[in-house]
Amino acid sequence: MIDEAKIRRINELSRKAKSPEGLTEEEIKERTLLRQEYVAAVRMNLCAQLDHTYIVDEQGNKQKLQRKKGGPKQ
Repeated sequence: MIDEAKIRRINELSRKAKSPEGLTEEEIKERTLLRQEYVAAVRMNLCAQLDHTYIVDEQGNKQKLQRKKGGPKQ
């Protein structure tokens, strides 16, 4: 899980990148690492949500959502 401070930092770097001064090389690396961490957290949360998802058919039978073979692993 990513905390609010890191999200604020991502937003700060995004605003600075759009400004005329731009980002330094160090800030570009920091932004890349923070973005990767953010995407990993989103994927982990989505996978956890899908792991607890059930399909209900017309008769009311619940079936756990299955992973596709060859799909991404946690």
